[in-house]
Amino acid sequence: MSANKSRVAIVTGGGSGIGAAVAEQLGATGHRVAALDFNTEGAESVAAKIVAAGGEAIGLHVDVADRTSVDKAVGQVREKFGPVEILVTSAGIDAQTPFTDITAEEWNRVIGVNLTGTFNSTQSVIPDMQAGGWGRIVTISSSSAQSGAPDRGHYVASKGGVIALTKALAFEFSPQGITANTIPPSIIATPMADTAVEAGLLPKLDDLAMMTPVRRTGQPDDIAAAAVFLCSEQAGFITGQVIGVNGGWYI
Repeated sequence: MSANKSRVAIVTGGGSGIGAAVAEQLGATGHRVAALDFNTEGAESVAAKIVAAGGEAIGLHVDVADRTSVDKAVGQVREKFGPVEILVTSAGIDAQTPFTDITAEEWNRVIGVNLTGTFNSTQSVIPDMQAGGWGRIVTISSSSAQSGAPDRGHYVASKGGVIALTKALAFEFSPQGITANTIPPSIIATPMADTAVEAGLLPKLDDLAMMTPVRRTGQPDDIAAAAVFLCSEQAGFITGQVIGVNGGWYI
Protein backbone atom coordinates (compact mmCIF):
# COMPACT_ATOMS: atom_id res chain seq x y z
CA MET A 1 0.00 0.00 0.00
CA SER A 2 1.30 3.43 -0.93
CA ALA A 3 1.74 6.26 1.56
CA ASN A 4 -0.43 8.33 -0.74
CA LYS A 5 -3.86 9.33 0.50
CA SER A 6 -6.68 7.11 -0.76
CA ARG A 7 -8.50 9.07 -3.45
CA VAL A 8 -11.62 8.49 -5.54
CA ALA A 9 -10.63 7.66 -9.11
CA ILE A 10 -12.57 7.23 -12.33
CA VAL A 11 -11.05 5.44 -15.31
CA THR A 12 -13.01 5.60 -18.55
CA GLY A 13 -12.39 2.70 -20.89
CA GLY A 14 -11.61 0.83 -17.70
CA GLY A 15 -13.02 -2.48 -18.90
CA SER A 16 -10.06 -3.60 -21.01
CA GLY A 17 -6.59 -2.79 -22.30
CA ILE A 18 -4.86 0.32 -21.00
CA GLY A 19 -7.86 1.45 -18.97
CA ALA A 20 -8.11 -1.88 -17.15
CA ALA A 21 -4.40 -1.80 -16.29
CA VAL A 22 -4.71 1.77 -14.98
CA ALA A 23 -7.76 0.87 -12.88
CA GLU A 24 -6.03 -2.18 -11.40
CA GLN A 25 -2.84 -0.28 -10.57
CA LEU A 26 -4.80 2.57 -8.99
CA GLY A 27 -6.67 0.01 -6.93
CA ALA A 28 -3.43 -1.63 -5.84
CA THR A 29 -2.16 1.80 -4.77
CA GLY A 30 -5.08 2.12 -2.38
CA HIS A 31 -7.46 4.32 -4.34
CA ARG A 32 -11.20 3.71 -4.59
CA VAL A 33 -11.72 3.03 -8.27
CA ALA A 34 -14.64 3.23 -10.66
CA ALA A 35 -14.02 1.44 -13.95
CA LEU A 36 -16.34 2.94 -16.55
CA ASP A 37 -16.79 1.30 -19.93
CA PHE A 38 -19.32 0.87 -22.72
CA ASN A 39 -18.74 -2.84 -22.13
CA THR A 40 -20.46 -3.18 -18.76
CA GLU A 41 -19.32 -6.77 -18.27
CA GLY A 42 -15.69 -5.77 -18.82
CA ALA A 43 -15.95 -2.91 -16.33
CA GLU A 44 -17.56 -5.12 -13.70
CA SER A 45 -14.92 -7.81 -14.24
CA VAL A 46 -12.08 -5.35 -13.68
CA ALA A 47 -13.78 -4.01 -10.55
CA ALA A 48 -14.24 -7.55 -9.23
CA LYS A 49 -10.54 -8.23 -9.76
CA ILE A 50 -9.62 -5.13 -7.76
CA VAL A 51 -11.98 -6.11 -4.94
CA ALA A 52 -10.62 -9.67 -4.91
CA ALA A 53 -7.14 -8.21 -4.41
CA GLY A 54 -8.35 -6.31 -1.35
CA GLY A 55 -9.24 -2.99 -2.96
CA GLU A 56 -12.44 -0.99 -3.38
CA ALA A 57 -13.97 -0.70 -6.83
CA ILE A 58 -17.14 -0.62 -8.89
CA GLY A 59 -17.72 -1.21 -12.59
CA LEU A 60 -20.27 0.88 -14.43
CA HIS A 61 -21.66 1.27 -17.94
CA VAL A 62 -20.94 4.53 -19.73
CA ASP A 63 -21.14 5.93 -23.21
CA VAL A 64 -18.61 8.76 -23.00
CA ALA A 65 -20.00 10.38 -26.15
CA ASP A 66 -23.36 10.83 -24.36
CA ARG A 67 -23.18 13.50 -21.64
CA THR A 68 -26.29 12.18 -19.91
CA SER A 69 -24.67 8.75 -19.62
CA VAL A 70 -21.46 10.28 -18.26
CA ASP A 71 -23.26 12.40 -15.66
CA LYS A 72 -25.29 9.40 -14.52
CA ALA A 73 -22.18 7.25 -14.02
CA VAL A 74 -20.31 10.04 -12.24
CA GLY A 75 -23.32 10.49 -9.95
CA GLN A 76 -23.21 6.79 -9.09
CA VAL A 77 -19.51 7.07 -8.25
CA ARG A 78 -20.18 10.02 -5.94
CA GLU A 79 -22.93 8.06 -4.17
CA LYS A 80 -20.64 5.09 -3.65
CA PHE A 81 -17.28 6.69 -2.87
CA GLY A 82 -17.67 10.47 -2.63
CA PRO A 83 -16.29 13.36 -4.72
CA VAL A 84 -14.09 12.42 -7.68
CA GLU A 85 -10.43 13.40 -7.30
CA ILE A 86 -8.68 11.46 -10.08
CA LEU A 87 -9.74 11.04 -13.70
CA VAL A 88 -7.99 8.95 -16.33
CA THR A 89 -9.66 9.09 -19.75
CA SER A 90 -8.78 5.94 -21.63
CA ALA A 91 -12.05 5.36 -23.48
CA GLY A 92 -11.50 5.50 -27.21
CA ILE A 93 -12.14 3.90 -30.57
CA ASP A 94 -9.82 3.38 -33.51
CA ALA A 95 -10.61 3.86 -37.18
CA GLN A 96 -8.73 3.55 -40.44
CA THR A 97 -10.30 4.95 -43.59
CA PRO A 98 -8.76 6.89 -46.51
CA PHE A 99 -9.38 10.56 -45.91
CA THR A 100 -11.54 11.03 -49.00
CA ASP A 101 -13.77 8.13 -47.90
CA ILE A 102 -14.42 9.32 -44.34
CA THR A 103 -18.13 10.00 -44.00
CA ALA A 104 -19.55 12.69 -41.77
CA GLU A 105 -21.08 9.93 -39.64
CA GLU A 106 -17.73 8.18 -39.14
CA TRP A 107 -15.95 11.48 -38.44
CA ASN A 108 -18.51 12.45 -35.83
CA ARG A 109 -18.41 9.02 -34.20
CA VAL A 110 -14.62 9.04 -33.76
CA ILE A 111 -14.50 12.65 -32.59
CA GLY A 112 -17.52 11.99 -30.37
CA VAL A 113 -15.91 9.16 -28.43
CA ASN A 114 -12.26 10.21 -28.40
CA LEU A 115 -12.44 13.98 -28.04
CA THR A 116 -15.97 14.88 -26.94
CA GLY A 117 -15.87 11.89 -24.60
CA THR A 118 -12.78 13.34 -22.94
CA PHE A 119 -14.52 16.73 -22.68
CA ASN A 120 -17.69 15.19 -21.22
CA SER A 121 -15.84 13.14 -18.63
CA THR A 122 -13.61 15.98 -17.52
CA GLN A 123 -16.31 18.63 -17.32
CA SER A 124 -18.51 16.27 -15.33
CA VAL A 125 -15.94 15.63 -12.58
CA ILE A 126 -13.93 18.85 -12.39
CA PRO A 127 -16.34 20.63 -10.02
CA ASP A 128 -15.46 17.99 -7.39
CA MET A 129 -11.77 18.72 -7.85
CA GLN A 130 -12.35 22.47 -7.64
CA ALA A 131 -14.33 22.08 -4.43
CA GLY A 132 -11.59 19.96 -2.90
CA GLY A 133 -8.67 22.06 -4.15
CA TRP A 134 -6.93 18.95 -5.50
CA GLY A 135 -7.21 16.89 -8.67
CA ARG A 136 -5.35 14.78 -11.18
CA ILE A 137 -6.40 14.46 -14.80
CA VAL A 138 -4.54 12.11 -17.14
CA THR A 139 -5.75 11.75 -20.71
CA ILE A 140 -4.66 8.94 -23.01
CA SER A 141 -3.94 10.37 -26.44
CA SER A 142 -1.79 8.77 -29.16
CA SER A 143 1.66 9.09 -30.70
CA SER A 144 -0.11 9.25 -34.07
CA ALA A 145 -1.27 12.74 -33.09
CA GLN A 146 2.40 13.75 -32.90
CA SER A 147 3.56 12.02 -36.07
CA GLY A 148 0.49 11.81 -38.28
CA ALA A 149 -0.69 8.58 -39.86
CA PRO A 150 -2.17 7.59 -43.22
CA ASP A 151 -5.86 6.75 -43.54
CA ARG A 152 -6.56 7.89 -39.99
CA GLY A 153 -7.36 11.57 -40.34
CA HIS A 154 -10.30 11.42 -37.95
CA TYR A 155 -8.46 9.37 -35.33
CA VAL A 156 -5.35 11.55 -35.49
CA ALA A 157 -7.44 14.72 -35.29
CA SER A 158 -9.36 13.42 -32.30
CA LYS A 159 -6.22 12.51 -30.39
CA GLY A 160 -4.50 15.75 -31.36
CA GLY A 161 -7.52 17.50 -29.89
CA VAL A 162 -7.07 15.51 -26.69
CA ILE A 163 -3.47 16.74 -26.38
CA ALA A 164 -4.52 20.35 -26.98
CA LEU A 165 -7.46 20.11 -24.59
CA THR A 166 -5.20 18.71 -21.87
CA LYS A 167 -2.84 21.66 -22.19
CA ALA A 168 -5.78 24.05 -21.96
CA LEU A 169 -7.02 22.30 -18.82
CA ALA A 170 -3.57 22.57 -17.25
CA PHE A 171 -3.42 26.33 -17.78
CA GLU A 172 -6.95 26.88 -16.50
CA PHE A 173 -7.05 24.62 -13.48
CA SER A 174 -3.49 24.13 -12.18
CA PRO A 175 -3.78 27.29 -10.02
CA GLN A 176 -6.60 25.45 -8.23
CA GLY A 177 -4.45 22.42 -7.41
CA ILE A 178 -5.61 20.37 -10.40
CA THR A 179 -2.96 19.00 -12.74
CA ALA A 180 -3.63 17.76 -16.27
CA ASN A 181 -1.23 15.69 -18.36
CA THR A 182 -1.51 13.41 -21.37
CA ILE A 183 0.17 10.14 -22.30
CA PRO A 184 0.41 9.39 -26.04
CA PRO A 185 1.23 5.67 -26.31
CA SER A 186 2.75 4.04 -29.36
CA ILE A 187 1.77 0.46 -30.25
CA ILE A 188 0.47 -1.27 -27.15
CA ALA A 189 -0.67 -4.89 -26.98
CA THR A 190 -4.38 -4.33 -26.38
CA PRO A 191 -7.60 -5.84 -27.75
CA MET A 192 -7.91 -2.74 -29.97
CA ALA A 193 -4.48 -3.41 -31.48
CA ASP A 194 -5.24 -7.11 -31.93
CA THR A 195 -8.43 -6.24 -33.80
CA ALA A 196 -6.50 -3.90 -36.10
CA VAL A 197 -3.91 -6.59 -36.83
CA GLU A 198 -6.61 -9.18 -37.59
CA ALA A 199 -8.27 -6.72 -39.96
CA GLY A 200 -4.99 -6.13 -41.79
CA LEU A 201 -4.84 -2.52 -40.65
CA LEU A 202 -1.61 -2.98 -38.68
CA PRO A 203 1.46 -5.18 -39.17
CA LYS A 204 1.97 -8.00 -36.69
CA LEU A 205 2.91 -6.67 -33.27
CA ASP A 206 6.12 -8.74 -33.25
CA ASP A 207 7.20 -6.98 -36.44
CA LEU A 208 6.40 -3.59 -34.95
CA ALA A 209 8.38 -4.51 -31.86
CA MET A 210 11.53 -4.90 -33.93
CA MET A 211 11.07 -1.33 -35.18
CA THR A 212 10.94 -0.02 -31.61
CA PRO A 213 14.24 0.98 -29.92
CA VAL A 214 13.49 -1.12 -26.82
CA ARG A 215 12.70 -4.07 -29.14
CA ARG A 216 9.39 -5.03 -27.61
CA THR A 217 5.74 -4.11 -27.87
CA GLY A 218 4.36 -1.91 -25.14
CA GLN A 219 2.09 -3.45 -22.53
CA PRO A 220 -0.90 -1.82 -20.84
CA ASP A 221 0.99 -1.90 -17.54
CA ASP A 222 3.69 0.31 -19.08
CA ILE A 223 1.14 3.05 -19.67
CA ALA A 224 -0.57 2.44 -16.34
CA ALA A 225 2.66 2.87 -14.39
CA ALA A 226 3.15 6.35 -15.83
CA ALA A 227 -0.51 7.27 -15.37
CA VAL A 228 -0.55 6.18 -11.74
CA PHE A 229 2.54 8.27 -11.00
CA LEU A 230 0.95 11.31 -12.65
CA CYS A 231 -2.06 10.77 -10.38
CA SER A 232 0.06 10.73 -7.24
CA GLU A 233 0.80 13.36 -4.62
CA GLN A 234 4.42 13.43 -5.81
CA ALA A 235 3.43 14.57 -9.32
CA GLY A 236 1.98 17.88 -8.19
CA PHE A 237 4.60 19.94 -10.07
CA ILE A 238 3.97 18.16 -13.38
CA THR A 239 1.18 19.64 -15.47
CA GLY A 240 0.43 20.43 -19.09
CA GLN A 241 2.94 17.80 -20.19
CA VAL A 242 2.93 15.26 -23.00
CA ILE A 243 4.59 12.21 -21.43
CA GLY A 244 5.56 9.83 -24.23
CA VAL A 245 5.49 6.19 -23.15
CA ASN A 246 6.46 4.63 -26.43
CA GLY A 247 9.64 2.57 -26.13
CA GLY A 248 11.55 5.33 -27.87
CA TRP A 249 9.42 5.17 -31.00
CA TYR A 250 8.65 8.71 -32.12
CA ILE A 251 8.20 8.87 -35.89
